[in-house]
Amino acid sequence: MRGRGTILSNGYRSFLAVAEAGSIRAAARELNIVSSAVNRQVLMLEEDLGIRLFDRVGRGLRLSEAGRLLLRQVREAVDRHDDVVAELDTLRGLKRGRVRLATVESIAADRLPRLLADFWRRYPGVETGLVVAGAEEVCRLVETNSADIAFTFSTHELPAMRVVHHEPHALGAVLAPDHALAGATTLRLDDLVGEPLVLPARGLSLRAALEPALARVGRALVVRAECDSLRLTAALVRRASAIGFMTRVGIERELAAGELVWVPLADPDLLPDHLDVVARERAVPSLAVAALCDFIEESWGGAAVSAG
Repeated sequence: MRGRGTILSNGYRSFLAVAEAGSIRAAARELNIVSSAVNRQVLMLEEDLGIRLFDRVGRGLRLSEAGRLLLRQVREAVDRHDDVVAELDTLRGLKRGRVRLATVESIAADRLPRLLADFWRRYPGVETGLVVAGAEEVCRLVETNSADIAFTFSTHELPAMRVVHHEPHALGAVLAPDHALAGATTLRLDDLVGEPLVLPARGLSLRAALEPALARVGRALVVRAECDSLRLTAALVRRASAIGFMTRVGIERELAAGELVWVPLADPDLLPDHLDVVARERAVPSLAVAALCDFIEESWGGAAVSAG
């Protein structure tokens, strides 16, 4: 095993050689050192641990109960080290690695493609599996180990998740540029009474963020549609003179091109919406996953970014 020379001390390396060879002399030949040095290392290890690792049987050695336990642990440590070295070789040599991502649609529209394009320039050998789903589903995929990292929006903390990156984002009304309210600096839901609205579908974080204000304004609102697709909502806003509700994430191109207008909502009872990148808590990531997590923080930064 390639890792023995670097991960094991002289004492543990001598112990492992003797345990596998069955004698001091055979272990010395394996290690290419004199028998007395091997014997001395084993005795020093037994003294350090305070327990006998071998039973002396005639001219040979037999592992004691403690020795058998230690042998299992040492072999597992060496095997784990070898796995890590193999993954390092994979990334160092830009060979194949794999990361499984689950993302909501809004992040998939622009932020994630730009991130992955930059990541692949640095790590061209890392393959990426991508699934686009709703906020609850992408988190479930990480929880069940069907995805390594989730890109999602949430109005609450995500239990059993390790937060890789966190950004608060303001919620706004999305309008066609020729809409009468497109020039407003802020809007409240009361300002939209009588206007045809496209609400985010139930189950989306956008809907959860809106719910307290929706409950307050109530039946005065004209709901033309409920929609779980960012792209369809944007199309309805452009073509049907409706008003949608989004953060700026996912419609960056349309806003820059002047195809849509985003006006922040000023209702005090809106819940905050957050862009979260999460991984499983307590899971040991592969080096490819760890490299992407580090790259996300490097690219997007640890500071909160508001779209308001």
